[in-house]
Amino acid sequence: MSTSAPAHFSRQNRLANETSPYLLQHKNNPVEWWAWGPDALAEAKRANKPILLSVGYAACHWCHVMAHESFEDDATAAVMNELFVNVKVDREERPDIDQIYMAALHHLGEHGGWPLTMFLTPNGEPIWGGTYFPNTSRYGKPAFVDVLHEIARLFRDEPQKIEQNRAALMERLTAAAHPAGAATFGRAELDNAARQLGGIIDPVNGGTRGAPKFPQAALFELLWRAGLRTGEQRYFAAVDITLHHICEGGIYDHLGGGFSRYSVDERWLVPHFEKMLYDNAQLLELSAIAYQHGGNALYRQRAEQTVAWLQREMTTGEGAFSASLDADSEGEEGKFYVWSYDALIEQLGIEDGEFFARHYDVTPAGNFEGHNILNRLKPQPRSETDEARLAALREKLLAVRAKRVRPGLDDKILADWNGLMIAALVNAGLLLERPSWIEMAERAFDFIARAMTRGDRLGHSWREGTLKFPGLASDFAAMIRAALALYEATGQRPYLDRALEWQHALDRDYADAATGTYYLTAADAEGLVIRPAATTDEATPNHNSVAAQNLIRLVVLAGDDRWLEKADRLIAAIAPLAAENLYMHLTLLNAIDLRLRAAQIVVAGQGPRAQALLNAARRLAPLDRIVLYAAAAEAVPSSHPAREKIAAASEPQAFVCVGETCSLPISDPARLNAAIDAVRHS
Repeated sequence: MSTSAPAHFSRQNRLANETSPYLLQHKNNPVEWWAWGPDALAEAKRANKPILLSVGYAACHWCHVMAHESFEDDATAAVMNELFVNVKVDREERPDIDQIYMAALHHLGEHGGWPLTMFLTPNGEPIWGGTYFPNTSRYGKPAFVDVLHEIARLFRDEPQKIEQNRAALMERLTAAAHPAGAATFGRAELDNAARQLGGIIDPVNGGTRGAPKFPQAALFELLWRAGLRTGEQRYFAAVDITLHHICEGGIYDHLGGGFSRYSVDERWLVPHFEKMLYDNAQLLELSAIAYQHGGNALYRQRAEQTVAWLQREMTTGEGAFSASLDADSEGEEGKFYVWSYDALIEQLGIEDGEFFARHYDVTPAGNFEGHNILNRLKPQPRSETDEARLAALREKLLAVRAKRVRPGLDDKILADWNGLMIAALVNAGLLLERPSWIEMAERAFDFIARAMTRGDRLGHSWREGTLKFPGLASDFAAMIRAALALYEATGQRPYLDRALEWQHALDRDYADAATGTYYLTAADAEGLVIRPAATTDEATPNHNSVAAQNLIRLVVLAGDDRWLEKADRLIAAIAPLAAENLYMHLTLLNAIDLRLRAAQIVVAGQGPRAQALLNAARRLAPLDRIVLYAAAAEAVPSSHPAREKIAAASEPQAFVCVGETCSLPISDPARLNAAIDAVRHS
């Protein structure tokens, strides 16, 4: 997936010809960096040197710190160059590499994080590692140069210790992750899981208890689904208190829109200022679902502002979406976003400035380390007039802020992250009745389907005309989900055809025949020490669990029960792992809920009455509904179970099924919700 310069350029930094913005940040380091690839491994074997693998990403603050302290330092670089073959990896461009070596770090008993610093044999097998190492020893961490000398000494003088670590780590990495026995998840097990996981929610600030706090959308979705399933309001309340604090806290950019990666404190006040596409996709969809359920205007406003930010700052010239915005500008985290009281008064004047400061927690002393992070966590009454005045003042400040030195933009296009955002735009656009959002989603989808595919296969990352190929299972899962969301929203058959084409390719090139699960990498992908096959969620949902949801939807949309057999086998294979660790398999639990409760809504007929039924179906929350539009019986395959009902319908009608139970035909859109509830509770 990555290319590097020929091996005869042996004494130089080789990153200048890469396309990854993260790798390009390091192209002028005195370190003789290689990009990951066969040439780097060949050089390690030729020189008989261990590999120093450094994994990070463009928006990572501590990656920048370690780069400044060590990789830009001539003396440190000299030691690295003498003792190691140094390989730099963008984890967003190569999540397969990151997954393997992060798992190795966890097996060493270390907490994960980035930068990931791993030491490998010349064959690429892990022997030891850590995350950030300071340039001088402090806070219990050894100095980076001392670590370098000690690893090199062990490699040279005590190879038996290196071999012991290597063998132990490789045994753990390659061990089959399938516990004996089976686990069954039905409604009772899902309810028990929701009760257990609901207990970790902070009742005051929302999110999980303590700090730091991450916007864990899969957890909030699981609790929301529990509320829908049980009718217990406490689950909605747990999500509502969380989403309210996220939307009003400093983790949200109150001037420009969009959510930061996480909050370092328990109140959601102080963000880690990087903005990631995947977080904003998941929170956009959650905000729209919460608004549709309870009518809280705050959630609609945040969804609209986030899409405005996406359109203004994250949409590429090709119509797809950039990966991230950096946390740092001018070498300082958050400098672009914070304000002083004096600067606020200078820009807005004393009357407007004090009014704004009162509502956004701006004080002369600052609310964090002498600076002010704009937030609305302190409850204050605000009239419609106040809100209109504040909106105008935000626009003024946004224009002022635009003149500052901006954080770096990582403008590579990742198929999997774009898939998450495309589906979010479609679903939020339906719920909030914003057709322009669906049009944005279609443009992004069209670019990926055109420029990031070869035949029926997806690539992973695109930038400046260069495609990293082949793609990952996560790319297929997310883009199939996006295609199905567009098909449900528009009824345009090419989206379903593309989803089916990609699903067949996923089954052909990524499936583990023994389990029905999917490897992350393709069968013909560049060789790695193992073929990664994790089932756990990370900041993004695991590809196996997304695939399970796709398969469940394909049963209805394509009218083929063979997809259900695949979904059930996939879920059964991962269920024992989920039973052992619910928290790391939240997306799978959400897939099981879809499997048990999905309302299958087939709308038949043409004209205004059919469109009214279709609009009502599409405005239902996408968590537990699947919508198929068939203008006539010929629009669905002859084997489709709804075909006979569609053919027999003399007027526009909707047919609703949950599991094996179906309703009578529905002709009044106002009765659709009641019919679904009746079938679910029959």
